Amino acid sequence: MPIQPAGLTIPDATHHVGVVNGASIHHVTAGDAGTPVLLVHGFPESWWAFHGLIPLLARSHRVIAMDLRGFGDSSPAKPEDDSATVAEDLHALIAHLGLGPVHLLVQDISGGVGLRLALSHPDDLRSLTGVETGFAGFGLEVLADMSRGGAWYIGPLATPHVADTFFAGHETDLIGRFIMPFAVADQASVSSDDVAEFARGYSRQGGWSGAGALYGSLVKEGAELKALTAAHPVALPTLAVDRAGSTFTRDALNAVHSDTVRHTQIAKVGHYIAQEAPGELAEALLPFFADVDGHVAPG
Repeated sequence: MPIQPAGLTIPDATHHVGVVNGASIHHVTAGDAGTPVLLVHGFPESWWAFHGLIPLLARSHRVIAMDLRGFGDSSPAKPEDDSATVAEDLHALIAHLGLGPVHLLVQDISGGVGLRLALSHPDDLRSLTGVETGFAGFGLEVLADMSRGGAWYIGPLATPHVADTFFAGHETDLIGRFIMPFAVADQASVSSDDVAEFARGYSRQGGWSGAGALYGSLVKEGAELKALTAAHPVALPTLAVDRAGSTFTRDALNAVHSDTVRHTQIAKVGHYIAQEAPGELAEALLPFFADVDGHVAPG
């Protein structure tokens, strides 16, 4: 159902809410031709993480960027929800919109969601792209270990009710002063308006619940994901996108794949590539999508 946006928007984008898998999922669409591309954000983000990328992809694809359950303007996650629940949200949204199969892009903490969808519903996907992401059981759990360089805020996020108690009212400071400045290479790539839009979603009732579901999964699902991928490795066309000098995403995807994945590195960026370098990311994505679709990329 089309709706008026509650926060920021971009030209030629339409906002919708769909009730799928027991949740109201806010999503934004753009483009009316070409194969569909589903963009899935990480933390501390929402669909707005892709506001620079969407117009570039929408020239030749139908683009859908969603707020995951418990993020942005989607309904809050329940205490029992986890990455498997959210993967079923994606499956249900793809069916609800009549989109499948889609090119799926996941980044940051949504990697586990994308992996589960690729394993449980491979027919939903044309391809899988991971951007600065990984999986529990294959190295991502290091992020929760401060003694090995992990992030201090993951423990509170993964512990029920802690973020709601201690982060509430401090969303702008947490995102704008602590997370983004340390995670991006170009400080100008994340504006105060961007921070305010992200903070808006986390400041609502249940705004931390989605992060809790995904980071709670991170600290406990490693053995399960290793067993699942050992039994049935991913076989989809797959692209790994890392910042220059890193192979973290490539190594994680290779570890769960039946073949070697395509890999690209983007220079002069930090962790949030879609925000920092949407043009360069589009230049990596479009030829990959075209190869999968079996035609020449627009140039």
